[in-house]
Amino acid sequence: MDDLSPEIRAFFDYHAGLREPWDGPAAIAFTDGRVAGAVLDRNGLRPARYSITEDGLVVLASETGVIDLSQRRVVERGRLGPGQMLVADTATGTVYRNSEIKQLLATRQPYAAWLTEHRIQLGAAPVDGNGQEFDETEWLRRQIAFGLTAEDQRLVVQPMAMENKEPLWSMGDDTPLAVLSEFPRPLAHFFRQRFAQVTNPPIDSYREKLVMSLDVYLGPRASLLTETPEHARLLHLPSPFLFEEQLAALKHHPDLPAVTLRAVFPVAAGPAGLEQALRELLQNAEKAIDDGANLLILSDRDVDAAHAPIPMALAVGAVHHHLIRVGKRMRASIVCDTGDVWDVHQAAVLIGYGAAAVHPYLALAVARSFAGSRAAGELTPDQLAKNYVKQLESGLLKIMSKMGISTLASYQGAQLFEILGLSQEVVDEFFTGTPSRLGGLGLAGIAERALVRHAAAFQQPVDKLPDWGFVRFRKDGEYHAFSPTNVRALQQAAQTGDREAYRQFVELVQNRRPMALRDLVTFRPTQPIPIEEVEPAEEIVKRFVVTAMSLGALSPEAHRTLAIAMNRIGARSNCGEGGEDPDWYYEDGTDVPHNKIKQVASGRFGVTAEYLVRAEELEIKIAQGSKPGEGGQLPAHKVTAIIARFRHAIPGIQLISPPPHHDIYSIEDLAQLIYDLKMVNPRARVGVKLVAEAGVGTIAAGVAKAHADYILISGHSGGTGASPLSSIKFAGVPWELGLAETQQTLVLNDLRSRVRLRTDGGLQTARDIIIAALLGAEEFGFGSAALVAIGCDMARQCHLNTCPTGIATQREDLRKRFAGKPEHVINYFMLLAEEVREYLAMLGARRFDEIVGRVELLTQRSDLEGPAALLDLSPILAVPPDPNAPRRCLYERNIFHDLTGPALDEWLLEQARPAFEERKPVHITTTVRNHNRAVGGRLAGELSLRFGREHAPDGLITVELTGEAGQSFGALCWHGLKLVLTGEANDYVGKGMGGGTIVVRSPEPPADPNRPHVLVGNTVLYGATGGELFVAGQAGERFAVRNSGAVAVVEGVGDHGCEYMTGGVVVVLGPTGRNFAAGMTNGLAFVFDPEGVFPSRLNREYVQLERLSDSDDEPLRELIAKHVALTGSQRGRDILERWHELRNAFWKVVPHPPIEAVEERPTRRVRERPVATHAVAD
Repeated sequence: MDDLSPEIRAFFDYHAGLREPWDGPAAIAFTDGRVAGAVLDRNGLRPARYSITEDGLVVLASETGVIDLSQRRVVERGRLGPGQMLVADTATGTVYRNSEIKQLLATRQPYAAWLTEHRIQLGAAPVDGNGQEFDETEWLRRQIAFGLTAEDQRLVVQPMAMENKEPLWSMGDDTPLAVLSEFPRPLAHFFRQRFAQVTNPPIDSYREKLVMSLDVYLGPRASLLTETPEHARLLHLPSPFLFEEQLAALKHHPDLPAVTLRAVFPVAAGPAGLEQALRELLQNAEKAIDDGANLLILSDRDVDAAHAPIPMALAVGAVHHHLIRVGKRMRASIVCDTGDVWDVHQAAVLIGYGAAAVHPYLALAVARSFAGSRAAGELTPDQLAKNYVKQLESGLLKIMSKMGISTLASYQGAQLFEILGLSQEVVDEFFTGTPSRLGGLGLAGIAERALVRHAAAFQQPVDKLPDWGFVRFRKDGEYHAFSPTNVRALQQAAQTGDREAYRQFVELVQNRRPMALRDLVTFRPTQPIPIEEVEPAEEIVKRFVVTAMSLGALSPEAHRTLAIAMNRIGARSNCGEGGEDPDWYYEDGTDVPHNKIKQVASGRFGVTAEYLVRAEELEIKIAQGSKPGEGGQLPAHKVTAIIARFRHAIPGIQLISPPPHHDIYSIEDLAQLIYDLKMVNPRARVGVKLVAEAGVGTIAAGVAKAHADYILISGHSGGTGASPLSSIKFAGVPWELGLAETQQTLVLNDLRSRVRLRTDGGLQTARDIIIAALLGAEEFGFGSAALVAIGCDMARQCHLNTCPTGIATQREDLRKRFAGKPEHVINYFMLLAEEVREYLAMLGARRFDEIVGRVELLTQRSDLEGPAALLDLSPILAVPPDPNAPRRCLYERNIFHDLTGPALDEWLLEQARPAFEERKPVHITTTVRNHNRAVGGRLAGELSLRFGREHAPDGLITVELTGEAGQSFGALCWHGLKLVLTGEANDYVGKGMGGGTIVVRSPEPPADPNRPHVLVGNTVLYGATGGELFVAGQAGERFAVRNSGAVAVVEGVGDHGCEYMTGGVVVVLGPTGRNFAAGMTNGLAFVFDPEGVFPSRLNREYVQLERLSDSDDEPLRELIAKHVALTGSQRGRDILERWHELRNAFWKVVPHPPIEAVEERPTRRVRERPVATHAVAD
């Protein structure tokens, strides 16, 4: 907001307390018959390009080129930036720009004066800063009563407070759903975080934090339909998390009357006491508001031997919805003073159901208690508490960003969760409107679990916290699907190929207590057939896939082993998002070491034309089961020199992929990326990876219409090499729910025959496969089980780079321990396929296709007991209403029918044939329109395929075009290709570019150098690894995002330029937007800044500013001279002519000196026998 006038700043500040901002993506046009205008969302997530002609025509649309303006003189080619507006008054012939409009609105009222007079200040109140109002035993009892365990203290609070880091973990969640757990898990565990996928993007809370806010406004809200000075009477806080002194100040604030409401219930009343206490709480809350209270402080501090805490999520939800029903919700804010929060997920649940602020008194006390310990070093109690709160804030931003929400005001009360395991009666009354499909515990069941925790705390002596083994396996703790016993049994079967050993593994899995939804179903009796009539295992195994695991998360040896194994048996493995070693494509020998499935993820690591054309399948990873809504994460100590080379990064610096694909902000964008990939490699099937959540079926229907060939539905239990612990445990839902919803939606919309369905997430046995098939899946992914087969002992140290079996590490000494063989993977999958045949025979099916989608062969078990018997699986087991509707894929490809005729590249490919067949240079001239998309893509793919590692000579194919190019112009451009456009291009120019040259010339000299002259759109050079781009005009948002090696010259960029750049050179000969170089760790940028405003627009977290050195002069001038020669740029020519005068107006953006690469050397103690040690506490 540095560029805002004081009046506009006050206008926004005044209104921020009255209504939440609306996040996009959105570009909205409006008119009243006289004025016509448009506004873009606050994050700039949609394109909005406009042209103004000399005779007064204003054209604005999501793309340039929608109207042919070739016969008119265009005097301005512009775009709307984030939050900007443009209005044309047809009566006066005036065009109003963004700042004019907002200044006009901001000066209608004296907003600044109103804020000064009425805004409430917090002030201070004396309080014991240590918060130690109980003795040590009493604190321990309260921790146990709320359900805080030794694991929570050690793995959650401790890293937050002592290391100032979010808790990280690895592998997936292989524990029971909360409702099926034998342990009295906290109520927040029944809430699953939701996330954005495809239809809107998550926000990058790491690199685009400036668009996010945790600001909180406390107090009564006045009418939105009026503006008065009293509207400003609110208390502003920069964070929803309160320290003791802040809570004390709120309790006694003279201008904001507060009432504290007890959130406990009497133990003597038993489970029925909870409902009675809730009714009293609601009565007291409403009475407090009627008596004038503006703050309702819900407190569970009165927990003692006679009182158990009401789960704070239940208390908040109850008060929030009751006040909505009686029409009094806007008259007070809810504040929580609670012991029921220690991880960020619990805090998010409270805020998501209406709390405005949270004081986690118990967790703050735990954090302070580390002071004086050897591990805490010099950290004081207050420093530990501040670190803890800082990580709560960071984690909450990340949870918000998963849904594409930028501000806490938009998240508060939004209920962006799915409930799994609570009754519909509880949901309807206390969490109204939250998706909950299966039923579960009622109030009595919730109370019983609270009373079990309370009894453990107060009805027996206590000397330490319990350890339920929720994260790490404990012998007497939670069941883990990959327990040491199960791991050893699977390894024995995989290493020997012995069928009896495999049956022992299967018995261990199938004799467990119900822990997953698939454990609650059984098969209906059918007429079996002899197993000899069933298709062979060699065919069934082709349906198996080793799921995406990156080279980086895995060692090269493990990665190759998995690929070789699957290639031998005609199945497929997925390379993950880290790219591959290109040398593997050209190895001789019978074993093929590279993966048939190449993944395209948001970081675009290693994604080039060379990579794409060598795939049988291309998978677009929208989300990952262990951390949906977030990007892939590779810790710094795993980014060795070789991994950095594959990813076009530098060693020793952590790599976290952007949460969104910056070229997928809508379903239309996804369709464009699918088109791009099919253009580069028309032989490959293109799939899309989604994660199960409520509504995934609707998204999948859109994906099918976007012409994906397969859809992967991942469950929440998928593995990971490194992920926030709260994401592993609390985001997404089981694949059974997501797969069933997707199948039902596709069948209902007559789309099922067009796409294949694949699922993954904790699959282990043939029973899992058969159930998935009956729910609609044709193909099945295995990650964790495949790793166990090649030796993984489930040490869960992947994120530490200390894998004791050499699988998930880059340390040279540990990699030498790797003993896995392709035969181990093959043995496991062949045993699995043979077991599948047994099930097929039992179900009377000769071919696997016969059971796909036959959900009527499943039924819910009748012998279930306890909470499992409360679940209703009918939403999963619903039979399609039309018995004749296709329930499986009937076509090899989801064919795209382009209504505009054959792609331009098909004609270009034919014209360029002499270049491929005779190696003769070819020069092609043609026109282009904005329906011609991914121009050059087919040529790039063919160049890579034909020339291989030798690369085509520069300029082998030159294509000169005139007009307005559609999306993805020059995408995946490769060596030997030169594209010259005289005109304009839309979004995604040069994305994935790995070589060659792209030139964009202006169709006419700019009429006024001070007016916008935008020639290319947003997200240009996304994920580029090489080549050159020259643009004689300006670009939109996120120019050169994830650039890893391209060289570019452009004459102005929007916000977030050079974001997460890890290589290459960018020269900007004009203005930049905000947040330039956020996350930039390598490469160089030069910015021409005669006005001296650029330093305020730079994100300095990873970079520093320098002036040009003498050694910079020659290479920079040469680049600008090349730019002038290729584009005819007048701006570039002027700079060169006045070089000695203007060189001092250049800034050089240089990454901070990099941390030395962490080579493959021991850094931590490695457990020699991790499986054995898991049976006892650390």
